[in-house]
Amino acid sequence: MAPRYWLTWLLIGFMWLLTRLPFGMQMAIGRGIGWLSFHLARARREVARINLDLCFPELSPRQREHLLKQTFLSNGMGVMEVALSWCRDPEDFRDRVTVTGLENLEAAKAMGRGVLLVGAHFSTLETSVSCCSLYEKLHVTYRKHKNPLFDAVMTNGRKRLFPAVIERENVRDAVRSLRQGHILWYAPDQAYGPRRAVFVPFFGVTAATITATSRFASVNNSPIVLFSHYRIDNNTRYHLDFSPPLEGYPSGDDVADAITINGLIEQAIRRHPEQYLWMHKRFKTQAEGPSGQLYRTHSGSADIE
Repeated sequence: MAPRYWLTWLLIGFMWLLTRLPFGMQMAIGRGIGWLSFHLARARREVARINLDLCFPELSPRQREHLLKQTFLSNGMGVMEVALSWCRDPEDFRDRVTVTGLENLEAAKAMGRGVLLVGAHFSTLETSVSCCSLYEKLHVTYRKHKNPLFDAVMTNGRKRLFPAVIERENVRDAVRSLRQGHILWYAPDQAYGPRRAVFVPFFGVTAATITATSRFASVNNSPIVLFSHYRIDNNTRYHLDFSPPLEGYPSGDDVADAITINGLIEQAIRRHPEQYLWMHKRFKTQAEGPSGQLYRTHSGSADIE
């Protein structure tokens, strides 16, 4: 209740009120948030623009600019969906969800060795993972938020739906989850620095890619299932897709395994690239040079660091 958290409380209360509105109005508000972010969040806009320039050189400048704007609109809807996933029952959205490949997840779970459910940071992340709880019990990993009040709200909102919510640095609990035969959701697609990472292509650009995916899978010989999720039908419904378990993974070669995971995530992103979190500095860590050098080189400014 300290004064420094009053603004956070106000934001949380406002988010809760928005979740009471009709779904169409919520998505319209989300697009409005994205529109404002595109015009006001200059640093994030520049990061996203550089990422799209690097990853989609085959597109014309006009096409990339259109994709950039659509990315912000999509992520604005994602902000609205975060509130929905923390404050509403996923049963409220069952009629809006289409699922493919659920039999793949069930078959992987039936092996009895735990399942590493590999995902990526799409703007639909929160609502899609919460909707997974309608079909299977998941253990999920997350990155702790710097604001302790916001972190508590986020964690408690997820604990309503998932039996275990594991901070990403807590490797022991993640390993225990797999050894006990649970489904563990895990996203390896962000830049976490050079420690325990290899440098492999992602959209043709060298990216520091963590090797934890293959290490987790090898602990209990757990099958890997790729989880993809998108908005469909003019942003009125959600599509959840579970791939067949990967064959020959892990291979024992960290570089080859990282290339495999990056390639699968890239394929998933290309289906709906506007729904991915391009505001993240995915290429900030390179084998040589200081952190963020690639972004300064392409922007000509240090302001986005």
